[in-house]
Amino acid sequence: MEPSKAVIEKLNELGIEFEMVEHEPAFTTEQADKFIEGIEGVRTKTMFLTDKKKKAWFLVIMDDDKRLDMKEFGEIVGAKGIKMTSEESLMEKLMLKPGMVSPFGLLNNIDHDVQIYFDEEIMGEDRMSFHPNTNEKTIFVKTPDIIRFLKSIGYEPQIIKL
Repeated sequence: MEPSKAVIEKLNELGIEFEMVEHEPAFTTEQADKFIEGIEGVRTKTMFLTDKKKKAWFLVIMDDDKRLDMKEFGEIVGAKGIKMTSEESLMEKLMLKPGMVSPFGLLNNIDHDVQIYFDEEIMGEDRMSFHPNTNEKTIFVKTPDIIRFLKSIGYEPQIIKL
């Protein structure tokens, strides 16, 4: 099945409106931004992180222009040795490849063991953009609707200051 199909089906099931842009594969946020210039909505980056012992998993969503201080994030969530996950862990937990990470990957998280954090700085934005489990498309969805999506699949996103 085409990776974005499950995302689109779930959004439609929830009655969530979205705008989708198809484009060439984007492997960085910089590349993705070029394909969606002029479209309203904050450009996000979603990072899949783990702790030193690979016992805790985190999805962090923030403005793509911002850098994450891993040590500070670890202090906020009470975890040591925060780092990006390996390609293997990303595939195992979210069934995604690097460059495709977004909250929509949680549809694939069988263990339901990922904690989600949004930077409070972007929560006032009307819309956010994400890859729908493929880096050949970008979906724009209203900010309250991405929260509703996450809650509908059993996740409780946390809003924190990064």
